[in-house]
Parts: sequence; C-alpha cells; structure tokens
Amino acid sequence: MTKIPIKINIKGMSCASCVSKIEKTLNSNKGVSQASVNLAMKNATIVYDNELTNLSQIKKQIVDIGYEVLETEQKEDDENKEYEKQKKNFIYSLLLTLPIFVISMFGIDFAYKNYLMLFLSIFVIFVFGRQFFIGLYKGIKIKSADMNTLIAVGTGSAFLYSTAATIFPKMFISIGIEPHVYYEVATIIIVLILMGRMLEAKAKGKASSAIKELLTLSPKAARIIIDNEEKEVSIDNLKIGDVILVKPGEKIAVDGEIIEGSSSIDESMITGESIPVEKNIGDNVISATINKTGSFKFKATQVGKDTTINQIIKLVENTLASKAPIQRLADTISGYFAITVIIIAIITAIIWLFYKPELAIVAFVSVLIIACPCALGLATPTAVMVGAGLGAKRGILIKNIESLEIVNKINTIIFDKTGTITKGEMQVADIYTNINESELLYYAASAEIHSEHPISIAIVEKAKERNIELSKPENFESKSGLGITATINSKQVIIGNKSFLNNQNINTDKFFNMIETSLNKGQTAIIIAYDNSVKGIIGISDTIKSDSADAIRKLNSMGLKTIMLTGDNPKSAAAISEKVGIKEYIAEILPQDKAQKIKDLQNQGKLVAMVGDGINDAPALIQADVGIAIGTGTDIAIESSDIILVKGNLKDVAKAITLSKQTIKTIRQNLFFAFIYNIVGIPIAAGVLYPFFGILLNPMIAAGAMSLSSVSVITNSLRLKNIKF
Repeated sequence: MTKIPIKINIKGMSCASCVSKIEKTLNSNKGVSQASVNLAMKNATIVYDNELTNLSQIKKQIVDIGYEVLETEQKEDDENKEYEKQKKNFIYSLLLTLPIFVISMFGIDFAYKNYLMLFLSIFVIFVFGRQFFIGLYKGIKIKSADMNTLIAVGTGSAFLYSTAATIFPKMFISIGIEPHVYYEVATIIIVLILMGRMLEAKAKGKASSAIKELLTLSPKAARIIIDNEEKEVSIDNLKIGDVILVKPGEKIAVDGEIIEGSSSIDESMITGESIPVEKNIGDNVISATINKTGSFKFKATQVGKDTTINQIIKLVENTLASKAPIQRLADTISGYFAITVIIIAIITAIIWLFYKPELAIVAFVSVLIIACPCALGLATPTAVMVGAGLGAKRGILIKNIESLEIVNKINTIIFDKTGTITKGEMQVADIYTNINESELLYYAASAEIHSEHPISIAIVEKAKERNIELSKPENFESKSGLGITATINSKQVIIGNKSFLNNQNINTDKFFNMIETSLNKGQTAIIIAYDNSVKGIIGISDTIKSDSADAIRKLNSMGLKTIMLTGDNPKSAAAISEKVGIKEYIAEILPQDKAQKIKDLQNQGKLVAMVGDGINDAPALIQADVGIAIGTGTDIAIESSDIILVKGNLKDVAKAITLSKQTIKTIRQNLFFAFIYNIVGIPIAAGVLYPFFGILLNPMIAAGAMSLSSVSVITNSLRLKNIKF
C-alpha cells in the first residue's frame, strides 16, 4: 500500500459550500485517506492509496460534481483571465441594466415598456449571469446546493414572476394581485454580484501576491562551466556538482559552495535581512539570492526540489493546504447552509402570501440573496495566505496552520542554551592547573580528538593552536551530557563535570576554588583527571548572541515566561541567564530529560514553545506545543519543528508570535463578520422588522451587501501586509 500526496487545481469553486461538497465527495472514495480543499488557492490537497484508487478516478469525481480540473499552467492562465472575464460581464450587464433601472425608478411609462425590460433582462440574467444558472444545473444533477443555487433561484424567481406579470397581467388582476414586475431587482442583483466577483478576483490576486513572488524568485537558467567554457542551461537540468558562474546583478540558481572568487550577496528574499552578506571561498550560497558585486564560481550542492527556495515554497504551500479547527467548523456549517437558506426563503414567502401577497416575492428573493457562504469559506485561507507569505518573506517559515493558531496562545517559552541563546562557538577561555598547561592540554585534547561536541572541538583547537602533537585515544566512551573516558599512553583519562568525576570515584575537593572561579565567570568548567586524580580545569566559554538579550527582553515584556535549559552547571547557567534576562533556568539537564521537563510544564496547564537548534533538541521540539527551530541549526531539529527561523535570529521568535496573533485576530474578525452578517441579515431580509417599523429589505441592497461581504473579508486579510514586527 502506497499513499501518494497530490495537489489538484480546481476551477468553478465560488463559496464555502463548494469546499464542503468537494471534500465530502473525495472523502467518500475508499482510496482517499485525506482531502482538503482551499477556496482561496482554488486547489485540493489529496492523499490517496494507489492500490484502491488512481488519479484519473479522483479527477473524474471532481468533474462529475460540476467542477473543472486544471493543470498548473492552465490555473495560472485562468487566474489571469478571471478578473478580465468578470469585469467584462459586469460592464456589459451594467449597460443593459441602466435603462431598466431608469424606467423602474423614475416611473417612466410607455407602451410595451415591460416587454423592453423583459428583452434586456434576458441578456443580463441568462447571458452575462449564466454562470449562476450553470452552477444551479450542476448542483441539481448531484442533488447539492451552493451560492450559485441561491443567486439563480432568487433572480430566476423574480424574472419568472415578472415575465408572467408582463404576458398574463389579467391573471394576476383576477385574483386580486397587482401585476407588478421586478426586472430591476433581478438585473441589478446580477450586476452587483458580478461587481463583487470582479472585485473579489482582483483582491484574491493581491492576497496571493506574496506566494507568487516566492514562485518567481528563482532564475530560469544558469551559466555552467564545462571544459573551461561557459554554457547556459535551464535550471531544471542542473546537477549536484555542476560548477556555476555568477556575475554581478545575477540571481543564484541553486544552493552551493563558493570555490572561486568572492562577493557580497543580497539574501533579503530568504532571510529578510537587508544588509548584503560578504561571501568567500568555502562559504555557502542560497538559491534565489542576488549577487551584488564580484563574479564567482560555486559548486552546486542542492538542486531541484531540494534547494532552499523550493523547500520554503513547499512549506508555505503545506501551510496553505492545512486547516485550522476554526475553519473546519465554518466548512461544516457551509455544507448545510444553502439548503437551509432555501427552506427559510420558502417559509418566508408562504408567510408573506397570507400577510401581504405582493411582498412575498420581494422577501423570498431578499432572503436568498442576502445569504453569503462565500465569506465563510474565504475567512481563514485568505488571512493565512497573506500571513504565511509575509512570514516567508521575513524569514519566518510556518509549517502548518495548527501551529500558527497555537503560537497565539503560548504562555511559556523554553530556550536551549548552546547554539540558540549562545553562538555555539566554544573556545578555551582559561586553564586552571598546578601542572604544565601543555601536558594538561595534551591529555585532554587527545581524549577528545574524535568527539564532535563543541566543547571537545574547542579543546582540540586550543591544543593545535599551541602546536601540541596529539595521540590516538583508546577505549573511548562518551556519556551524553556528562563527560568522556579514554586511554592515552596507558593512562585512563576522565573528562567531564563535577558529578561525573565524583561518580568515577575521583575527588575534586582540592580544586573547589578553581572550579568556582571558572563557574563564576560564566564558563563551563571541564575537569580533567588521570592517574586517579584531578590535574586541572579548562574553562570553556560560549559567546552570547548579540540579539539574545533584546529578544528575551521583548518576550518578557509580552508577558511570556522564559526558561533556559542547559547541561551546564547551575552557576554557569545563572551567569548566562542573568546576562540575557531569563529569570528561570534548569541546569545540568540531560538531553533526554528536556522533553520530560516540557511534559511536566504541560501537565501544569502551560502551553509551551521550545526554541532549539541541535540534534538533542529534537525530542523536546516534538514534545512542545510548538517547536521553533533556529534555521542555522541541524536538519533533524528543523524537521522536528513547527516554525523555522531562517536567519537564526532570536528576535524572530517575538516576530513569529506577533505574526500569529495578528493572523488569528484577522481570521476571527473575518469569521465574526461572515457569521454576524448572515445571523442579522437573513431575519431582516425575511421581514422581522416590518410589523414594527415597516422595514423590508430591498433585494438590490441585499445583493450589494452580499457581494461586498466577500470583498471585505479579503480586504481585511490584506491589512496583514501592513503589520509592524
């Protein structure tokens, strides 16, 4: 059994009811394990079992219920044409409706005026407004109702009533009803809704601009070097190991490593950092960034879907494809919305027939037209589209909408120390010993030579700096988070913290003052022992990142509880915490215990975010309600996280929270407006105010309000582009 994820572009979706209809149909397929439709992006993300179904069957299901499947190129072309199509329909229908409006509103009377309005109405309703009636027909075929159903039934009813009153006026008079016509109502409703769809198409283009910008960042071609000659090739044909030449002003095609030359590179489109970065031989370059000054050659290390820019695009698309619980509720409601509105409209018309028959058609049409599930369907995806796109441009990658929603509620943030608060670039700061320093470094560095721990690397580098020739260790053993043991020249060397050495029956009391001195400086005190006794202490320091203190201060000011976890001793942890402004820390914690600490906090009712960068942070990042990985960290930490900070700047933690709060706030505003609009609008359209105030909603006003509701939701989402981090 193989589960295959696919993305299908769909044409013809107009409202949230369409989302529910397509999802319900696809999920009825036994081979489909997951189907999620995005109204704003006009696509569906589907996971299916290729042994139970296939892509052709899935596409056929979509077509059978009245929608069209588009290829990527068709979708882009369709999006470009949609605005122009709706604009043309709006303008032509408006021109034909103006005479009808003038005749009706100003009471102009002449022979056959009703027949003239009938003739003009046919073109407005059934030519330029035919999309609504096509939608109605497709809905009837599959016994389903959506926004097209409401519009078509409403305007069609007004048109048929008016046609009957025009052709058979005596029939109405015989039953005591004045043969009034509603051509202006039907045509102006069509005009206003077409105007709304035109504005909606334009607004959607703006909402998705951040995503489109990402898609157009990569260059189409690159200049590779073959046998000392330049050759331009398509970016799709690049392979790992290709040598690529980049000249000033050109975009970098793929990820790679500089092998010749140097330059300053604008990485703002990836990291959000506006200052160009100086790059030399051995430095990495990122796809889609721009070479500012010198020419250089680099060797491709990641191509195709594995490049940084394509990974970012994939993450953003995955975010847009996911759904928040609040949106799932809206989609469920929308699934039953249209048929419920039709029932309410019929009941309304029946009641008015007994009260004031001449107003029954007005109330019936008003109820149908005022209802708008479109706004419900657009409320979440448009806000997420703008928010996720903005985050990606600023170097904040959000992997799914659930984490975006949860970050908004976080009250506790846990930080790993090394590589997160500090640079993770360990260096030997002091050596405390009563023997020759070179001898101490010889045994310590020889024992650590095969370890990749930053502390080990710092000790080895110090020995190399002093030109000390090292020996190969034997019987090397590492105790994660505690220390190591190894045999050097038949001597057992034990290196680690105080508790580790005490467990090895090595007495550290004589070096108490040296250890305290090192710890009070904020250093990690590494104790070295051989010949069954302590020989000295190496004080290791890690430089605090320049932005750490400001970042922690900002989070504290937001009312968040900040905690630092470290394997360091309490005094070293206290020194670092004090410098950056963290009030609570947990020292001497083993990597495997970090996740348990987060679990303990969660059991206390805390919503916890974990910020880390290392392999040993992965379990904690997964356990946390939201895992935030430093983008400069290890791949496994990034894979285990929900949010990635591309720049590795801790200030972006606060920015991610701000982005989340503003996006969720916008979603709630959108959903509130969509729900309250229908909750208030439908009863007014039905005429609940008429007995008290003589107010009955004009169907034309209902149409205008309904059309603008979707536009207002999208416009509200677009305000996210202006938020300040």
